[in-house]
Amino acid sequence: MDFTLKSSRGSKRNRKRVGRGPGSGLGCTSGRGNKGQKARSGGKGSPYMGFEGGQMPLYRRTPKRGFTNIFRKDIEIINISQLNQFNDGDEINIDVLIQKRLVKRNATNVKLLGNGDLSKKLKIKLNMASKSALEKVQKVGASFESVLK
Repeated sequence: MDFTLKSSRGSKRNRKRVGRGPGSGLGCTSGRGNKGQKARSGGKGSPYMGFEGGQMPLYRRTPKRGFTNIFRKDIEIINISQLNQFNDGDEINIDVLIQKRLVKRNATNVKLLGNGDLSKKLKIKLNMASKSALEKVQKVGASFESVLK
């Protein structure tokens, strides 16, 4: 058997050799039309994003305000009432909360707040907790351990 592979018709083309004299049909201005911004190398031309025909663009006209704090810590919050869905003696940490979708999956800092009541004895290992949350945890007999990252 003879297996010969052929490229499909019209798929192979010679590259365009621009600027090689008038006989080639692509000499002189090399297929870029006449002079101007679009004929130059690196010229974006007019239809680029934010271009307004030479008028000062909107993103430069509007005042800039505020800043981004690079030291900001994103803290997810969870209330005590949300922990009642776990069983007695369960250990609650960030990974468990992410699995149950009680916090976002990229959460690194979680704070326990004291909204609601706790009815289960749990082992809670989170970053932070409010005073009222700690009081309610101790009242039930559960334990809280601060795990700082």
